[in-house]
Amino acid sequence: MASCSKSNDTTAPVTPPPVTPSSFNFDALRVNNVNSGFTYVNLNTAPVIKISFSEALNKTSVSSAIAFKSNSGTNVTYAATYEDGDKTVIIKPSAALQYLTKYTVSVSTGLKSAKDGSLQSAVTVNLTTAIDSTDKFPQISDNALLDLVQRQTLKYFWEFGHPVSGLARERNTSGDVVTTGGSGFGIMAIIAGSSRNFITRADALVRMQKIVGFLKDKAVKFHGAFPHWLNGATGAVQPFSEKDNGADLVETAFLMEGLLSARQYFNGANTAETTLRADINTLWDGVEWDWFRQNNQNVLYWHWSPNYNWDINMQIRGWNEALVVYALAASSNTHAIPKTVYDNGWANNGAIKNGASYYGVQLPLGEERGGPLFFEHYSFLGINPNGLTDAYANYETQTKAHTLINHNYCVANPKNYTGYSADCWGLTASDINNGYTASSPANDVGVIAPTAAISSMPYTPAESMKALKFFYYKLGDKMWGDYGFYDAFSLNEPWFANSYLAIDQGPIMVMIENYRSGLLWNLFMSCPEVKKGMKDIGFSSPNL
Repeated sequence: MASCSKSNDTTAPVTPPPVTPSSFNFDALRVNNVNSGFTYVNLNTAPVIKISFSEALNKTSVSSAIAFKSNSGTNVTYAATYEDGDKTVIIKPSAALQYLTKYTVSVSTGLKSAKDGSLQSAVTVNLTTAIDSTDKFPQISDNALLDLVQRQTLKYFWEFGHPVSGLARERNTSGDVVTTGGSGFGIMAIIAGSSRNFITRADALVRMQKIVGFLKDKAVKFHGAFPHWLNGATGAVQPFSEKDNGADLVETAFLMEGLLSARQYFNGANTAETTLRADINTLWDGVEWDWFRQNNQNVLYWHWSPNYNWDINMQIRGWNEALVVYALAASSNTHAIPKTVYDNGWANNGAIKNGASYYGVQLPLGEERGGPLFFEHYSFLGINPNGLTDAYANYETQTKAHTLINHNYCVANPKNYTGYSADCWGLTASDINNGYTASSPANDVGVIAPTAAISSMPYTPAESMKALKFFYYKLGDKMWGDYGFYDAFSLNEPWFANSYLAIDQGPIMVMIENYRSGLLWNLFMSCPEVKKGMKDIGFSSPNL
């Protein structure tokens, strides 16, 4: 009989497959015992970050898998402790973090569990520390603070003025590029500085002689109007853009606003001041305002190019910063415009009117929520809005309303930007991180410009002074430099400019002075031509 034997079974034993450790997951996050997603702001300088996972951790993997870095990429040393059976790691920086600085805590998939599993998805925690609320400078009286801000801001135009022409450089990195409109603001700043004895009247006169001589004898002009930018050494055009390489009537008006104020200030009977006034009159009378109607239209045009003629084709219509263009065009001794150009051109037959209310304030003129605040600064460095009316608005009401809407918007802070408050407000054109924009409630990118609130001091003195004190005392270590306040900042990013712009520094100096003494308003409004011209186009004011 045949039989089977176990010794004849040749089947090999089966080897079990290797066991792969299961992955594990992020479970929860708390920073200073608060859960707020993955982004935390206004933190103290010793935050406690608790990150929980679905499995106990392999502690030896933590130091290589969890990185704590500043926004600049610098590693932050930290201590790690554990709780909840090692499922939660507690991260504490070994030393205090910097104020107003962004940090990240990054957990890579290299993090291991006690069972040698891998973290399924990486985790990033964004942290931003709070402002240091201590004063950066000793407290001084309000008057002493205003003196300090004016004196320091004047240095941009006085010490940093172009050595050949005396004109204002466009910005602190502009080399030989000077700005026409910003130089008009700078002239007014120099007058205020002389009046306050920050510089002597004699020195101010010498600087004005240099500026006016350069403008008269070297600077290129087109039908009496100046380009936006000039070479401060040669007087040649520095093109603003390809086709913007000729006359800029708005920049010319800002320059004339300053020159006419200087003419009224230097009123002495001596030869030097008499000659200065005559030279300013030559420049003033040379501007062919009516030629910029482009073939006698009832509107003024912003640009003209010797190469491209009227190609830019930009009409000057309100409401914006250019009211002074029409005021001066109507005031010209030689090339005046009639009232119909103001009514049809600037006022657009009444279309500049608004009348709606925003944030509890009715706005007489302009775009929704007012636009950037420089609309209420540039023309009103010289034009006194107090008691000023015409067929379209009360300009005292307009300037205050626009400013309060901007202030109230920042206090309401509908975009929840870090730092916006009654202490920290003001949206206008300024530098932003890696760019430039005209900030406003309709274009709010989280950037505050000190010039916005400070240059509004004649309209909102309490609100503006509150902001000025915040910028100086609380942010002074980051925002105060050789020429006063840097251009702009964001507490949301955070980011701080290291730039100065003539068109932002000038209004700070001039509008503080108008708030304190009305000096530039009084000078500009004392011009006989301005009195007549503004009346001719329908303005009424005790100052006309």
